[in-house]
Amino acid sequence: MKFHKLKKFLRAFAAMPYWVAFSLYRRRIAQKGRPPLYLFGFAKWKTWIEDWFPEYDIIFVPSKIWNIEFQLEWRWKLLSDPRTKVLSWQYKTIDILMPFCKYHGIEFHLVEDGFIRSISLGARRVPPISLTFDKDAMYFNSRQPSELENILRRYDFRCDPDLLIRSRHVIDRLLSSRLSKYNSSLAVDVEAIYGPKTHKRILVIGQVERDASIKYGCDAPITNNDLVWLASRENPDSQIIYKPHPEVLQGTAGTSSDPNLVREVALVLDSDISLADSFETIDQVYTITSLAGFEALMRGIPVTTVGCPFYSGWGLTDDRQANPRRDRRLSLEELFAAAYILYPKYIDPNSRRRIEVEEAIDLLSRMKTQNSTAPV
Repeated sequence: MKFHKLKKFLRAFAAMPYWVAFSLYRRRIAQKGRPPLYLFGFAKWKTWIEDWFPEYDIIFVPSKIWNIEFQLEWRWKLLSDPRTKVLSWQYKTIDILMPFCKYHGIEFHLVEDGFIRSISLGARRVPPISLTFDKDAMYFNSRQPSELENILRRYDFRCDPDLLIRSRHVIDRLLSSRLSKYNSSLAVDVEAIYGPKTHKRILVIGQVERDASIKYGCDAPITNNDLVWLASRENPDSQIIYKPHPEVLQGTAGTSSDPNLVREVALVLDSDISLADSFETIDQVYTITSLAGFEALMRGIPVTTVGCPFYSGWGLTDDRQANPRRDRRLSLEELFAAAYILYPKYIDPNSRRRIEVEEAIDLLSRMKTQNSTAPV
């Protein structure tokens, strides 16, 4: 009798349109276990993502898959449970993933480190204290609007004065703590490195030249050395100081331009000094797309951007790459509120509890103090 009923059910199931049958299957699956969270483009060592989503079943998709693999295997896995959620680390996966998820109503976000990250470098596999989750585009992609850019374009800051007061307080707190995105450098006597100040002083911020923020944030190719030469040409009577990226100085990232080739026009910093120290006595900063440019703005230092980082185009920077979408003038407090308070998420890696930016600053301050006093 039971077998007869099973045959009858299978015959009816087979006669259904495939989308009806598949929908019934998805509802059945949704009643079992935790919802799946698929990670595309995530390195396998980023297991700390489980702390951010303890309620999900985390599934790492192989870092390099072909479109045909996705169509034959992964698309069906994504569709098998209506609770499915998908995260992609930056754009490090197949191009069809984002439109596929949007078409099928699957929750999808691009992920990247936040602007206050950790004590050590991400390249050293240290978990981040903040992340950004964006359903539209990466914040460094100047070709299309991200959720951060849309906040900056549309948020009515005038109706939220408490947010701007909070923003000012957090800026002051961040500056007094001397924290940055990365905080592995020890404090130095920068005057001993820079020498006596006799001219206008320009700081050129180097980046990892293969970085996605340059690829997606620049209309034309440019190297760190190009940036140094530009600063030198535009400021012939100034002292040019070139700060290579910490990952380059620490050997965790390569560079396509040799710093030795600009030593004739710039003082090249060969040790990784903190951004807070490097900004001392600086009159102007040149950058391609580095977050360091925004950190200079916090200190009241004029900034020239050659690419189009998220903080350019709002009336606060000397922009060499136009962005017609950004047709609004913002204050420093408004820009900071969007980028550091409204947009990213923060977590305490010890308690695995979601926190606010103020708590993140306090936590990193304690971690930095412990790091600097730890025995070598």
